[in-house]
Amino acid sequence: ERPATILYSNMDDGAAGKHLLTELENTGDYKLVEKTDEANLRESIIDQNGEAGVLIPQNFTSALLAGEEPQISVYELKATETSIMVKMKISVIADEMRNTAGLIGAARTEATDSDSQFAAVMQRAEQHSVGSIRTDYDLYPKEGLSIVTGFTLMFLMGLVTSSVSLIMDDRRERTMKRMFSAPVRSYEIALGNFLGSFIVGLIQIVVVLALGRYVLQFDFGLPLYLYFLVLAAFMLVSMGLASTVAGLIRNPNNTGMLNSLILTPTCMLGGCFWPLSIMPDYMQKAANFVPQKWAIQAIDIAATGGGWNELWLPFAILGLMAAVLLAIGSAILRPSEAGINA
Repeated sequence: ERPATILYSNMDDGAAGKHLLTELENTGDYKLVEKTDEANLRESIIDQNGEAGVLIPQNFTSALLAGEEPQISVYELKATETSIMVKMKISVIADEMRNTAGLIGAARTEATDSDSQFAAVMQRAEQHSVGSIRTDYDLYPKEGLSIVTGFTLMFLMGLVTSSVSLIMDDRRERTMKRMFSAPVRSYEIALGNFLGSFIVGLIQIVVVLALGRYVLQFDFGLPLYLYFLVLAAFMLVSMGLASTVAGLIRNPNNTGMLNSLILTPTCMLGGCFWPLSIMPDYMQKAANFVPQKWAIQAIDIAATGGGWNELWLPFAILGLMAAVLLAIGSAILRPSEAGINA
């Protein structure tokens, strides 16, 4: 919001020191405050009168023209973003002046004055006749969208626990045994449990999106129908996971372990709480096997203007995961063992 205060002491009488200070000031990021000598500069930095101090040595210009590499000292009480950026900008400006001095030195003759020629080039460079225009095409997701999506996915994954609890109740009360005694195929029974919770999940998705968009006025940065389709595809995978887990669990008391063994770890691995880029490579590869990663990736692609030529891959993977999990769930969802507490 305001320029950072940079203290400086220019011991150079040539054009190089003046050009360096002029370029720093022209950025508009810094307020330059002059100090008389190095000792005064050090004391001011210790007293925290500025975020960084710059000392330009004596004969800096003549050393550049002589082909040497004089060093500019930067003082800081602690490393900050400002002090690091000052170092980087000084390094860039010094390299440019060193290259210019080398060109002038290579073309120097007895009739030319290197100091005046170098000063003329520096004055011309300060005019910045050639510049650039930054065009922002807004090709990046809305800030915080991944975190919002991650918590929404974690909320929807809660349906897995409720679906598993319902299936366990059917097994304990022998309702499932009566269903399997009917002339109904096993995959139809699994599909019935699957679709019931899926429809409830779709209703929850509509409610969440409506509250976020029209009540909380949150701009998702992409069409709502695309966001809905991604969450619906993720819900398909969640329901397939519920059918599979329900077929594996025999003790109803173990239902509460789903949160600690499946829901939370997969959400952490899939990037619901932090970007995948900060995780080690082997964890990023393991994230390819959890649906949260592909749902968040689909949202990011849609938010950056990507079309179906890019979105087909995460949707296809989510659909394949749902089909595989539903097939496994229908194969192992049997009432042969009612459970420990039946």
